[in-house]
Amino acid sequence: MKKFEEKSISSERIYEGKVINLKVDEVTLPNGHTSKRELIEHPGAVAILAITPDKKIIMVEQYRKALERSIIEVPAGKLEKGEAPETTAMRELEEETGYTAESLELIQSFSTSPGFADEVIHLFLAEGLRKAESGAVLDDDEFVELLEVSIEEAEKMMQDNRIFDAKTAFAVLWAKQRLSIEN
Repeated sequence: MKKFEEKSISSERIYEGKVINLKVDEVTLPNGHTSKRELIEHPGAVAILAITPDKKIIMVEQYRKALERSIIEVPAGKLEKGEAPETTAMRELEEETGYTAESLELIQSFSTSPGFADEVIHLFLAEGLRKAESGAVLDDDEFVELLEVSIEEAEKMMQDNRIFDAKTAFAVLWAKQRLSIEN
């Protein structure tokens, strides 16, 4: 048995969307009582820490409606059904930034909001970058500005909340540690 497991008694999907589904589960708690859990089902995503030969991080600035503002992030995207995370990472890197990578290495996979969502992000390190012939090919509803920033600039962006999401903060801190070990 899993420690503190909550067993589902019933599950009702109340919304099915393009990006997420929402369900409400009734669960039995470890103490025998019951409770309801509102849960978001998400197919998962990738994020790419793309580092140029001169140790700059490729980032994108885009508007995030949920926050009602623009933030600076590492390139990222949703997994397509049946697509391997590595494939998604290479595709998203090229689509959002116009770069391809010689090598792609999984840094870590992690949950984004385990209290209510099952989304897992797979963070990859992309190195050996070169400009793709096609350049960036954004989705029709995607508007981004490409940035190349140093670790120090990224840390300042974290301090002034221009970098505001966990996946990007994690990527920046990982890059800082990795680059300090290499120097």
